[in-house]
Amino acid sequence: MKKFYRVLAYIKPYYGYAGLNVIFNLLTIVFSLFSFALLIPFLNLLFGINDLLTEKPELVFNTKSLLDYLNFQISQVIITSGKIQALVYICIVLMVAFFCRNFARFFAMYYMANVRVGAIKGMRNDIYFKLLILPLSFFSKHKKGDIIARVTTDVQEVEVSIMNYLEMIVRDPITIIAYFIFMVSMSPTLTLFVLIILPITGFIIGRIGKSLRKQSKIGMTKFAGLLSTIEESISGLRIIKAFNAIEYSNEKFRDSNDDYSKLLTWIYRRRDLSSPLSEFLSSVVIIIVLWFGGKMVLSDNPTIQAADFITYIVVFSQIIPPAKTFAQGFYSIQKGIASAERIFEVLDAEELIMEKPDALPIKSLEKEIEYKNVSFKYENIYVLKNVNLRIEKGKIIALVGESGGGKSTMADLLPRFYDVDEGELLIDGINIKDLKIDDVRGLMGIVSQESILFNDSIFNNIAFGKKNVSESDVVEAARIANADEFILKTENGYQTNIGDRGMKLSGGQRQRISIARAVLANPPILILDEATSSLDTESEKLVQNALTNIMKDRTTVVIAHRLSTVQHADEIIVIKKGEIVERGTHEELILLDGAYKRLQQLQAFKG
Repeated sequence: MKKFYRVLAYIKPYYGYAGLNVIFNLLTIVFSLFSFALLIPFLNLLFGINDLLTEKPELVFNTKSLLDYLNFQISQVIITSGKIQALVYICIVLMVAFFCRNFARFFAMYYMANVRVGAIKGMRNDIYFKLLILPLSFFSKHKKGDIIARVTTDVQEVEVSIMNYLEMIVRDPITIIAYFIFMVSMSPTLTLFVLIILPITGFIIGRIGKSLRKQSKIGMTKFAGLLSTIEESISGLRIIKAFNAIEYSNEKFRDSNDDYSKLLTWIYRRRDLSSPLSEFLSSVVIIIVLWFGGKMVLSDNPTIQAADFITYIVVFSQIIPPAKTFAQGFYSIQKGIASAERIFEVLDAEELIMEKPDALPIKSLEKEIEYKNVSFKYENIYVLKNVNLRIEKGKIIALVGESGGGKSTMADLLPRFYDVDEGELLIDGINIKDLKIDDVRGLMGIVSQESILFNDSIFNNIAFGKKNVSESDVVEAARIANADEFILKTENGYQTNIGDRGMKLSGGQRQRISIARAVLANPPILILDEATSSLDTESEKLVQNALTNIMKDRTTVVIAHRLSTVQHADEIIVIKKGEIVERGTHEELILLDGAYKRLQQLQAFKG
């Protein structure tokens, strides 16, 4: 139940609305009981059972006093106006009571909407923010479709299965307790009998609900797998078609869909069993109560009058709907908790990249960046081993070497996408872990091999992450990135939507938009990760010119496969299997006749 209480914690900002909901629910119960209390004098009047009361009883807070007072009022109407007028009087009072009851019921639901929607909004905000701050390693271990399912489908399931029954958690128990108190005041013996047989039905319903939660969690996991398959298929559609894998992919999806559908059918059947089962058990209980209470009425010394017994049965029958709703809600909540568990697995995921409470601010690079005996491992495999490197302010440093050697990992340590396992990474002599994360990342602009663009306008992609950016600044950044010319040729210029991942643009155009974004950020440190490796010759030339423009007067770390693009670097670092094996200028490394020269000869041979 801990997960359930955590879900309820999201109600905290809306306690005011929840309190109003409780107040109006209590009013609903009061008007309901008042309506039922009127039945006894109504039935007595109809059957002419009780004598008329001429002496006004003392009104105190209990059922007998209330009924006596109602009898007195009706008696007065009968004495002054006759039985027909008394009947009209009772009907009018009943109508007013039922109107007030439903009026209060509406406002109870009215205020509960704020609680239900607000709580889900808070949960959705929390999980999205958590996804933004989780380390990149988290996403390499989880399928994208599974993560999307937790943010969307699982949150929706919590809303449908738990929040929709939230009011029931407060209202129905209070209703049942209030009705039971009323029933006890009418007949303690009969109510005791009811209390003995009701727990049996609750036990049966609970046994079925227990298995539903486990299977529901399995079901949500299977559905997340379906989402992952769909997402991967859309992303890899070109490969699916190229390798004639349409039938293969379709069969794989159908198999997963069949498994999910079979489990879902089981879940629905088990959940749908709650309504007829609880209704049948309720009917059995009512029949037993009718038998037991009927014996009490028909005995030689009846302990309850016929009118009281009829009213008792009516009141008891009103316990059945909230009890039934409670049973259905119990099943539904079990299903919702399964989704809540998946959501909290994300919310409870370890952040790893933590900012110290007393972290220091940093707004500029004054001297140098230093990798000091840095080692980093991923899943217990060392990717970097004892790396030592100084990058002075304003210098261009190139990282080259074989694929998988650790070049990108070295660059990813700088903005703290990952933290070093051993050694220190220093900026101006201060350990990067002692600095504010946002300030550290604010020092850096990143242009990667894959242009990360969003389904938005060109303007918003260039100005991404910044507020109140002027159009002239964006245009100037685009001009420096050699992007202004092609942007103006698009349909709506800077307001042109570039589609999902910028697919309406060519590879070179996408890359120049990314460079313009880095230019606008105006960072003192620039990280270029294979920024031209996937481009054709003409696009590469345009992008390379753009990169040359923005590298001026900046500290730059360049990761490159094509050695021709880094010959101008102040220092070239050759990395092999996580270690620095050579370093120097282009000319110095050629003279060494080592790993760098072999890489160059290999590329020249391929060319």
